[in-house]
Amino acid sequence: MTTRYALAGAGHRAYMYIDAITGAHSDRARLIAVCEPNRVRRDAAVAFVAERGFDAPSSWTPDRLEEMIRAERIDRVIITARDDLHAELIVRALDAGADVVVEKPLTIDAVRAATIEEAVERTGRRIVLTFNYRYAPRNSALRQVIQDGRIGRVTSIDFSWMLDTKHGADYFRRWHREKKHSGGLLVHKSSHHFDLVNWWIRQRPTRVFASGALHFYGAENAAARGLGERPARGTHDGSHSPFELDLRDDPHLNALYLAAEGHDGYLRDRDVFGEGITIEDNLAVIVDYADGATLSYSLNAHSPWEGYRVAVNGTEGRAELEVIERGAVLVDEGLHPVLDPSAIHADRVGSLRPQGERLLVQRHWGEAVEIPISNSAGGHGGGDALLLRDVFEGPGVDPLARPADWTDGVRSIAVGIAGNRSLETGLPVGVAELGVPLLARR
Repeated sequence: MTTRYALAGAGHRAYMYIDAITGAHSDRARLIAVCEPNRVRRDAAVAFVAERGFDAPSSWTPDRLEEMIRAERIDRVIITARDDLHAELIVRALDAGADVVVEKPLTIDAVRAATIEEAVERTGRRIVLTFNYRYAPRNSALRQVIQDGRIGRVTSIDFSWMLDTKHGADYFRRWHREKKHSGGLLVHKSSHHFDLVNWWIRQRPTRVFASGALHFYGAENAAARGLGERPARGTHDGSHSPFELDLRDDPHLNALYLAAEGHDGYLRDRDVFGEGITIEDNLAVIVDYADGATLSYSLNAHSPWEGYRVAVNGTEGRAELEVIERGAVLVDEGLHPVLDPSAIHADRVGSLRPQGERLLVQRHWGEAVEIPISNSAGGHGGGDALLLRDVFEGPGVDPLARPADWTDGVRSIAVGIAGNRSLETGLPVGVAELGVPLLARR
């Protein structure tokens, strides 16, 4: 049976799903409609599907979402729109009779999360959250170690995530730089990380304390460091600093954003040291969990290298995972780090910080043991392909419980939402105080 899909949001991220529907999963999925307010991006998605040899999807705008679902008999809507638009689109799609597949984060604040919960209860329809980090073999291997009881009962987690000055900087060029659109990095980016911890230790977050600020990006920090006058955007003639993104250098970004500016005025390449940034670039969070574990988490968005380190302490030992996704930022490299562990740069193998990953387990009174990690070709060590298989073919029996739904989405954003409230008040915040019924349940 072929499932009829519609796409809500046709920016860069949407193409992971368009490619899957017109590629590996074309035998069971069809993209019937594209819903996108910007005509250029909408037409680009429609043309991409037609160029792959499939019937061109019909073209719609968000104000006609319900009409589209009914007219095209849509089974599932894939939502890859801006974060603050997720909740409205989810609720409208559910009420119109379609299930939903949505990118993280589920939404950006507690009020919107509550409306999603009400819609699920009202309609009985299904929401799939695409937490692709769960499927990365290294993260699955850590879940297996904990699940097997090799370090005993989990007592605490230390988790540090480094975003480098290419990938991390990109959040300060786009709509993500405004907290009203993204919830800040604690929601937009860290929801991935908080979901990993929730999933690794199988515990529910209960209380959050956060501290953080904008210390590196933004106009005030640039002035303090004497950076001087800068172009308002990265697409310009002449020389460029490493922090600038010229959309003309990437055909895909050029087509989706530079060519589309005339229709909505959205600029994809704003100066990371400009005015108007309302999110933090340095964050530290302490999270208490229902069964007694405590998480100490930090995020830095201007690191010279990209990756993460996590240590899980238990009553019988400790597990340590280190991942280096890009060991150094070089001016001539692409925007995003290479997430395929098999694709190590030949000229960087001798680097003091080569790309790679290692998982160690050390039980009390014993030597450390390295746990093998089995990667496949493709994004996140083959994890993206596994995620897309579950999305389009349906999840099978998974002993690691990787498929996620709206409840996982709520619990992941709960940490970030409570963290944002803690940043505002300077006080710890209980997730049960957020006003989302799911979070108040014991």
